[in-house]
Amino acid sequence: MRVFLIDADNLSSPAWVDEAFQALETAEGSIAVRRAYGSAENLKGLADTLRTWAIRPFVNLSLSKNTTDIALAADAMEFACQQPAPAMIVIGSGDADFVPLVVRLRERGIQVVCVSEASKMAPEAVPAYDRVLYVGHAASARRSTPSPAPAAAPAKARRSAPAAAPATKAAAKKVPAKKAVARKEVPAAPPAPKEVARKTAAKPAAPGDGLTVPRILVAVPALEAGAWLPLGDVAKALRDGGLLGKSALSTKLFKKFPKHFELRPDRQPNEVRLLAPPAAN
Repeated sequence: MRVFLIDADNLSSPAWVDEAFQALETAEGSIAVRRAYGSAENLKGLADTLRTWAIRPFVNLSLSKNTTDIALAADAMEFACQQPAPAMIVIGSGDADFVPLVVRLRERGIQVVCVSEASKMAPEAVPAYDRVLYVGHAASARRSTPSPAPAAAPAKARRSAPAAAPATKAAAKKVPAKKAVARKEVPAAPPAPKEVARKTAAKPAAPGDGLTVPRILVAVPALEAGAWLPLGDVAKALRDGGLLGKSALSTKLFKKFPKHFELRPDRQPNEVRLLAPPAAN
């Protein structure tokens, strides 16, 4: 018995599925079990092909995680445990997720073949299968790509390297004279002040340095009313005023002044208000 299980979320083109069945039946004979797993949308796109080849559709559960692979793997292991077990199981998907399944099936003496469009085949999954059948237009282009061509490049590089060596040596003899002149003409002292200036300029004052309650109230005068304000609006005003860094947390800033500001709710606060203004000097 031969089984063909299609991951319709991966092998989703009607032309690919049709090509796969024609190639498999020509090479291996009739496929007894034919199933396709996937979302309702992808299976709907394969409706004509499913009807033509009498493939049973299995609609995937609509969850946040993709359950198609698990549904296909569960059925594959169920077939593997039957007596007698299938002689061949064909998986219509190039996903590397199926490699553990393929290994277990081969351990049970089942021949495992993969059908995939060339651009969707995970390279690390290829060695796990007994055979990989590529479908689609990209398959012929992939097979026709010659492999010996890259070997010619290193040979040319080796031949040209000795010829370039004399020129390099000749140039090396002239370089010291030019460098010697350069050392005499260019003084070593001037670069030092520039480097010091760069280091000094590279350390701007960080947002929040020397931050006080009066500075916060100047940047966000609406806080002086003592009403609850959206924390996001207050944080934006503080960033615009240069008091809060782009990635800094406004909650952490206000918690530095617990006597003056209150946040709510305690967990993941989203509002802030002024409890008491700073004492006048």
